[in-house]
Amino acid sequence: MTYRFSGVVMVMIMAVSGVSAQETPKTPWGAPDLQGVWDFRSITPMERPEEFGDKAFLTEEEAVNLEQETIENNERLLNRSAQRTTAGGSVDRGEDGAPGFYNNFWLDRGTTTDGSRRTSLIVDPPNGRMPALTSAAMQRKNEIARIRRGVLTHAPTPGGWVEDLGPNGLQLRCITGFNAGPPMTPGGYNNNVQLFQTEDHVVLLNEMNHNFRIIPLDGRDEIDLPQWTGDSRGYWEGDTLVVETRNFIRETSFASGQTDAHLNLTERFTRTSSDALTYEATIDDPTVWQEEWTYQISMKANEFPLYEYACHEGNYGLENILAGARLEEAQAEAAAQGSE
Repeated sequence: MTYRFSGVVMVMIMAVSGVSAQETPKTPWGAPDLQGVWDFRSITPMERPEEFGDKAFLTEEEAVNLEQETIENNERLLNRSAQRTTAGGSVDRGEDGAPGFYNNFWLDRGTTTDGSRRTSLIVDPPNGRMPALTSAAMQRKNEIARIRRGVLTHAPTPGGWVEDLGPNGLQLRCITGFNAGPPMTPGGYNNNVQLFQTEDHVVLLNEMNHNFRIIPLDGRDEIDLPQWTGDSRGYWEGDTLVVETRNFIRETSFASGQTDAHLNLTERFTRTSSDALTYEATIDDPTVWQEEWTYQISMKANEFPLYEYACHEGNYGLENILAGARLEEAQAEAAAQGSE
């Protein structure tokens, strides 16, 4: 069973902020004005940690403590003595909580929980966790884990690169940003999206990999052309912009590439005040998850403009990534032959 209670959450948000639907900004043509740069950083996890059980919300004190711990950890990583890393190490995970090759300075996950103090971004199912995978999706996940055993997060699957990109291949190939999806999720950095509006179109421009989606609002038919970010159509449901997206080529960068071409994505954008917007995404992918599920992010207005994210600076890094991967594969093959 699917539970829809986003309206209840929205009422709670408006009550806390003292904002009514009538006070939200409007465009000259009378539509809710969603334009601007929106920051979706959050330290609230996508799934509710198991230790919270059925607890859906943090207390105010718990939220403050969690945010303070994050600030203190960032400070510790910033001020600790320099450490050397080695070739072949992980870019994401280092010793003592460090992020690997990256200095923690470059990461920007935020320091605050979601404004509602939820224990997870997921609001449906009520347990705050993703539904079970289908048997086919679980088999596929286990097979990927098997063939990538011992392979670093950002390295290509042995022998692969064109068809088999690996779970994070789209972001590594600079095709889509790791937090741009669609749908959007908080990530390591560049957690901003800019919205533009006309009377019959909305544009979503993600800072990460400068992905953009031009979304018609005029009821036109979908086109028969699969795309990495799907084919989106939008409409207004009261003061909420609803964007429905289908017709994906294959996976997106969302959830480590677990979605597939059968994804039916519904996103909702509701401006709740002059500096706040609620983003909600419902994921319906029947070949991956046994039920559809929904999460929400409280976005905040960002006064600064977006700057270009150049990814691999013209993709020059890809040659080295592939050269290193092919060398490791050759060494492994030579070692296997030598042991025969």
